[in-house]
Amino acid sequence: MLRILVFISIFLLSNHQVQSQQAQATSSTQQAKNIVFILSDDHRFDFMGFMGKVPFLETPSMDKMAQEGAHIKNAFVSTSLCSPSRASILTGQYAHKHQVIDNQSLVPAELTFFPEHLQKAGYQTGFVGKWHMGEHHDDPRPGFDYWASFRGQGTYYNPIINLNGHHINHRDSAYVTDVLTNYALNFLENREIEKPFFLYLSHKAVHAEFYPAQRHFGKYENEEIIYPKTMFPPGHSKAIVDSSEYNYQDIPNWVKAQRYSWHGVDYLYHGQYDFDTFYKRYCETLLALDESIGSVLKYLEENQLMENTIIFYMGDNGFSFGEHGLIDKRQAYEESMRVPLLVLEPSQIKAGTQVEEVIQNIDIAPTILELAGIKKPLIMDGSSFVPLLYGQQTEWRDTIFYEYFWERAFPQTPTTHAVRNNRYKFIRYHGIWDLNELYDLQEDPEEMNNLIRSEMHSDIARDLNQQLFEWLYKTSGEHMLLKPDKGKRFDHRYRGTY
Repeated sequence: MLRILVFISIFLLSNHQVQSQQAQATSSTQQAKNIVFILSDDHRFDFMGFMGKVPFLETPSMDKMAQEGAHIKNAFVSTSLCSPSRASILTGQYAHKHQVIDNQSLVPAELTFFPEHLQKAGYQTGFVGKWHMGEHHDDPRPGFDYWASFRGQGTYYNPIINLNGHHINHRDSAYVTDVLTNYALNFLENREIEKPFFLYLSHKAVHAEFYPAQRHFGKYENEEIIYPKTMFPPGHSKAIVDSSEYNYQDIPNWVKAQRYSWHGVDYLYHGQYDFDTFYKRYCETLLALDESIGSVLKYLEENQLMENTIIFYMGDNGFSFGEHGLIDKRQAYEESMRVPLLVLEPSQIKAGTQVEEVIQNIDIAPTILELAGIKKPLIMDGSSFVPLLYGQQTEWRDTIFYEYFWERAFPQTPTTHAVRNNRYKFIRYHGIWDLNELYDLQEDPEEMNNLIRSEMHSDIARDLNQQLFEWLYKTSGEHMLLKPDKGKRFDHRYRGTY
């Protein structure tokens, strides 16, 4: 009888402990932080209203995030190109490691994206928008419970959306930014409320070619544009500065030649646009994007979700508007590799926080995993910047690295590597007979004076070049990745028909 009583007591105690552990797990899941990550395309770091770069540009939702949350002032991508950058965000790895090195590369089967870890930890996950990593299909990808996407670049008007495996044609001049916003809100409205959620809202905007929503088209038609100082070489009829300010002589020849190419100001998109119209349509296309951010914030506020939700807004790469006579991205100049990054969490982040440290896209995955209570996988190159958001003391890097691999589709930009610290940037070009570049960003933030020939700075250039190759060695990036060419125009029988 005594044995039976002891057995019953042990069983009841054990059962109580199991129930207690289950209750704690349930409570922990319920209290887990909700996470929203909003990504835009080709949005450069200083084209936000509060930055003052473009006097007429209005972005109230981005301004709100900066004023009430944190502005990461020095956010960068490790590759300034859509697919490689997006893969770096999702893997926490450099492009030479995840191997999505251009917009055609297939995603290696062995890659794991961080939403898969969130899903396994009990998060309900949703992806809405542009995927654009190699595979030109819109099928649902691993790691997401809810999927609303489109093939490749998609279209600005009347998009076809794959919703959880079923295609929906949007008609009547439906605008893609609005359509994606509605799907994002649909995910939030129909989620399982007992689970924490992760929403990845990935916009097409503001990818070229720029098409604003009809309600915004022409809004900035009569505004005056302020051209960058390096847009025209000294002696040009429209030159803003002379040779004492802009050292055009030591600009690489490939940059000078690109002025008259698809990605140059004198022949942009092969003459399809004039620069001023191009610039204004970009600004107008940003307006619906800002409204989308506002709609998500409004939903969270009205449904009492803001207290336990952290919201990120980021660009996948920057965009040049005339600097050194260039448009587009790919280069290692500031306008190309810097991106907007805003983080809002009213319950934890002090309003108006200014993060000065250099953050990269490879840091997004580790940061979100830490917020979800998940340990960072060792394979990730990035680090969590949660302490910086919360005003905590932590050791942090002062140097970042950049890489871009030559593309046959756009052969005017060479393979590029760069190293940047809080003062200097060294840019190295591979496979061409041309000048490298060195800039003192403290004295020359607009990168007007290439110091690569300066004897006073030769030791700095040499040291940065050594750091660059040490980084490549440590991260297994010394080998050159070559991917097969795809499509008719890459067939050797059609060479020269670019």
